[in-house]
Amino acid sequence: MSSSYTWLPDHHLGVAAELAHADELIGEVASLLFDYQTQPEGIIQLREVPMITHSQTVVVSMSPIPRKVVLLVADALVVLRNAIEHTLFAEVEYRDGTLDEKAAKVVEMPAAQTYDAFDAWVKGRAKNGPPALQRGSELIKRIEGLQPFQRTVGSHDHPMALLALHTNHSKHRAPAVTAVRLAAIHREDRTPPSLTDVERRPEVPLEVGEVIAETPRGQHIPVALFPTIGINRPGTERWPVLMKELDEVATWVRTQAVPRLITGIEPPAPALPVRYEISVGHDDERSALSAGSTVSAAQLHNDRLGAAAVRRDMVETIGKMDDAPGTEQIAAWLESLSDQEMLARMRQLRPTTTYEPEIVLSNFAVLEQMRDDARVFEPPGRAGVDPPASGAVLSRQRRFHR
Repeated sequence: MSSSYTWLPDHHLGVAAELAHADELIGEVASLLFDYQTQPEGIIQLREVPMITHSQTVVVSMSPIPRKVVLLVADALVVLRNAIEHTLFAEVEYRDGTLDEKAAKVVEMPAAQTYDAFDAWVKGRAKNGPPALQRGSELIKRIEGLQPFQRTVGSHDHPMALLALHTNHSKHRAPAVTAVRLAAIHREDRTPPSLTDVERRPEVPLEVGEVIAETPRGQHIPVALFPTIGINRPGTERWPVLMKELDEVATWVRTQAVPRLITGIEPPAPALPVRYEISVGHDDERSALSAGSTVSAAQLHNDRLGAAAVRRDMVETIGKMDDAPGTEQIAAWLESLSDQEMLARMRQLRPTTTYEPEIVLSNFAVLEQMRDDARVFEPPGRAGVDPPASGAVLSRQRRFHR
């Protein structure tokens, strides 16, 4: 038997599979969102409306978000909450033995935003609760340390509070509500881009009929729109980015809640993997955990979107260079790179807001190397095999405001 994850007792081994299942569900959400966000024509349809002195860019329609997205989101959040609840129940039974029905019913993870609320929860276990959940017990101390009220500012934004908020709403009221948000607008007539050129948009859903830009008539300003998908926090006007909300909650459950319920100390090493193979049985589950992935589905999604946007832009950029191959050759080479390889190449390019010869020359050398790599690339089709179909690329919905 492998000695990996010695801090994880056998009676808690199953929680790793629950966490892996949650990440798989988040991966399904990411896959649907990628296809949605990379539609060739974009997800936001706009129209230029000329006025007397200026021109308005108006949202005329938006592509509907697949309904399966919110169903998968609800499933993922429920699995994450189950991971906490199951860990707590397993620990109680390990300490106190098999519980009778009365005791079992009061074993649950609270999400108290005030100490008084937590104290009331503890009192509620005094009569029928098992010994492990009585005031002053070690397990009560572990639960208390994970409560939202421990965060003196913004307890409502604590991951446990968010997890309870989302799962209670989807279980008892309605599925999650998602909407298209316009996260930012970037003027592309300023090169290279600077953070000062990016207009951050409010954290609210985009509405049909909304004016997103106004420019003087006769001026042509190229801009890139960056739409994203937000999720409503029930009972609030908050619309955080959906994948970020899922990732923050999932990361907290995996790296904080579950390990601290089990050990009572700061998260031990090694951390549980984000995902491992759970569709087959394992003679040595701990070795399977050791071989698991440390990169979340949300991070892979971000990489995939970023790499898709870069591939699209770099076809044009490299194609303009002297001695560059054709655009099909460039596109084929870019597609042959993994998302991580593509992003690593781009990290070699250094932004600058002024003309700095050293940086300009460094960036040009990077682009020359990319051009040369594309030129010597041999697409599979040249060996008598049809090249694979190009994957969808991220449409940044470039618009020319008039």
